[in-house]
Amino acid sequence: MVELKQVLTDIAKAIVDSPEQVVVTETADGDSVMLELHVAEDDMGKVIGRHGKIAKSIRLVMKAAANTIGKRVTVEIK
Repeated sequence: MVELKQVLTDIAKAIVDSPEQVVVTETADGDSVMLELHVAEDDMGKVIGRHGKIAKSIRLVMKAAANTIGKRVTVEIK
């Protein structure tokens, strides 16, 4: 089974300069899962990207992963 928290953690660690500061918190409510991604302040721009393109891509991948296990996911970047 796909572990959504681990998928998001792996994606974020691959993007940032300080992978040790990547923290993902998960809140589940029925079929909905809320993931909060916390990264170092210096890495925020890398995770968001120009005009939010990388953030949109991360959310798209996470929605596809969640869809394979019948869940709905929301990703917040903080």
